[in-house]
Amino acid sequence: MSHVSGTGGDESTGHTQMWPPGTVHLEDMRGPAGGRIILQPQPTQDPNDPLNWSKKRKYRVCMSLWSMNLSTLQLQHGGPMHEELRFSYEILNDSYAIGCACLGIGAVILVPLSLKFGRRPLYLFSTIIQFGVSIWSAKMQTVSDLMLINTIQCFFGALEEVIVQMTVSDIFFVHERGMMNSIYIWSFKLTTSLGPLIAGYITKGQGWRWVWWWNTIFFGICIFIVGFGYEETKYAPNPSVSALSGSGELNENPTHFDDDPDGKVKDLARKSGANYPTQLDQEITLQPLHAFSEGDLSYSGVTMDPEIPMKTYWQRLAITKTSSSPKGTNSFFRHLYQPFVLLLAIPAIAYTALVYGILVGLGDVMSTTLSTFMTQPPYNFTSDKIGLMNLPIIIGITIGTLVGGPISDWIILYFSRRNNGIYEPEYRLWAMIPFVPFVPAGAVMFSIGLSNGLSWPVIAVGFALYYVGIAPINSITITYLTDSYRDIIGDAFVAVTVVRNSFSTAFIFALTPWVAAVGINNVFVTIMLIATVLLLCVIVFIRWGRYFRAFSAARYQFYATQQYTERVS
Repeated sequence: MSHVSGTGGDESTGHTQMWPPGTVHLEDMRGPAGGRIILQPQPTQDPNDPLNWSKKRKYRVCMSLWSMNLSTLQLQHGGPMHEELRFSYEILNDSYAIGCACLGIGAVILVPLSLKFGRRPLYLFSTIIQFGVSIWSAKMQTVSDLMLINTIQCFFGALEEVIVQMTVSDIFFVHERGMMNSIYIWSFKLTTSLGPLIAGYITKGQGWRWVWWWNTIFFGICIFIVGFGYEETKYAPNPSVSALSGSGELNENPTHFDDDPDGKVKDLARKSGANYPTQLDQEITLQPLHAFSEGDLSYSGVTMDPEIPMKTYWQRLAITKTSSSPKGTNSFFRHLYQPFVLLLAIPAIAYTALVYGILVGLGDVMSTTLSTFMTQPPYNFTSDKIGLMNLPIIIGITIGTLVGGPISDWIILYFSRRNNGIYEPEYRLWAMIPFVPFVPAGAVMFSIGLSNGLSWPVIAVGFALYYVGIAPINSITITYLTDSYRDIIGDAFVAVTVVRNSFSTAFIFALTPWVAAVGINNVFVTIMLIATVLLLCVIVFIRWGRYFRAFSAARYQFYATQQYTERVS
C-alpha cells in the first residue's frame, strides 16, 4: 500500500477518488458551524514535526533565515570601480550576467545537497562563504577578482532563491503559504532595494570598498543568527510515526481516477517507459483528515505521541544529516538532471518558470539601464541619487504585498467553500489577474521616460507600478507551484531558478548591443510584449490547469518516488 497525494473519499458512493496532484480537502463543511480548515499537508503525532511547531517558533526560524537578506549592500552602478580600477561598463555588465548564470548553476548543485542533508547545513555554510567573499570584494583589484567574486557569491546565493520556498513549504500549511511567500518576496525585494540605496551613501561618504566591509560585518552577524536561530525544517519521519487522526476515516478501497474516464493517463504512464511505475493501478491508504477551528492558531487540537521525546535546543541545532533514505542508489545524481525533465514534462513548472523568469529579467534590465543611463545627461545622477531610485521599488512591492498576500490566501478559502471544501490550486491564480495590468503599464512608463529624457518622477512612478504588479504575481505563481507539486518542489524550483537566471543572463549580455541597434524604447517594448503574453496565459491555467495536473499525474507520481524520503502529503 502507498500513500498518494491529493486523495479523498466520496461519502455518497462510499468509494475513494484519487484527485489530481494538489487537489485537497481544505475545509470540513459538515455540521451546523461548517468551515473548519483541514490541515494540509497532514501533520504527524511527532512533536518534532515542523508542522507542529508553534507559530512563534516558525516565525523565529523564518526571521533568522530572512536576516540574510539584510546583507545585500551592493554598488548600484560601477562608476567608482570604473574610475579607480578602470573596469569598463561592458565588463561590469558582463560580470553581472555571469552572476545571474551562476545563480542557476548553484541551484542545480545545491538543491540536491539540501534534499539529502537538510536545509540548515547549506544555509550556514553559504553564510560563511558569503562572509569570506565580502572580504575578498573589499580588497578587489583585477577583472579576474571581479569575475570570480560574482561567480562564487552568486553560486551560493542561489540558496536564497530556491530553498527558502522549500522551507516555507516545510513548516506552513496550504492556507498559510500565500501570505508567507508574499512576506518572503517582500523582504527579499525590500532589502535588495534598500541595499543599493544605502550603498550609494556609503560610497559617497566612505568609498566603494566600505560597501563590502559593511557586508562583511552583516554576514558575520548572520553567521551567529543562522547558526543559533535557524532549526532544521526538513522532516523525515520514522515509519512508526503516523498522521493525526481526526474527522476523516481510513479507507482502503481501490482507487479510480475521476479525471481519467477513458484511461488516457494510465496509457501515458505505461508508454513513458518499460520500467515506469504507475500508482493509478494500485490501492492507496488515505491520510485521515484532521480539522481545527479557523481561529485556533495554537493547534491545541493536535495530540502528540507521548512516547516521542521533544528534541532539546542543542539537538535541534546539530549540523548533521537528517534521517533520509534515498529510494535509489543514484538519487543525488538524478536530482542534477531531473529538474530539466520536469520542466518539459509538467506544464505548471514551465509556466511558473517562464513568468518568474521574464518578470525578473525585465526588472534586471530596468535596473541596469537606470544605473547606466541616469548617470549621464540630462540626469547626471551621483551614486546616492541612483540609490534613491530604489525607493519606488520599495513602495511598489510594499503595496503589492499588502494587497496581494491576504487576497491570495483569502480567495482560496472563498472558492473552496463554494466547492464543498475542496481546494484546487488554480483558485489561487484568480488573485493574480488584478495585478497583471500594472506590469506593462509600469514598464511602458519607465521606458518612455528614460528614452525621452523625461523628468525623473515619470521614471520613478513607472518603476513603482511595475513592482506593484510583480511582487504578488511572483508570490502567487510560486505558491501555486508549491501547492500543486509539493513532493517534487525542490526539483521544480531548480528548474524555475535556471530559467529565471537564463532570462537575466541573456538580457544583460545582449543589452548593450541590443540598445545600440534598436534603441532603449524598442528593447523594452519587445520584452514587455513577451511578458504580457506570458502573463495572460494565466487564463489558460485557470480554465484547464486541473486537466493539466490530471494529465501529468502519472509523471508526477513517478518522479515523487525518486525523491529522498520526506513527509508524504
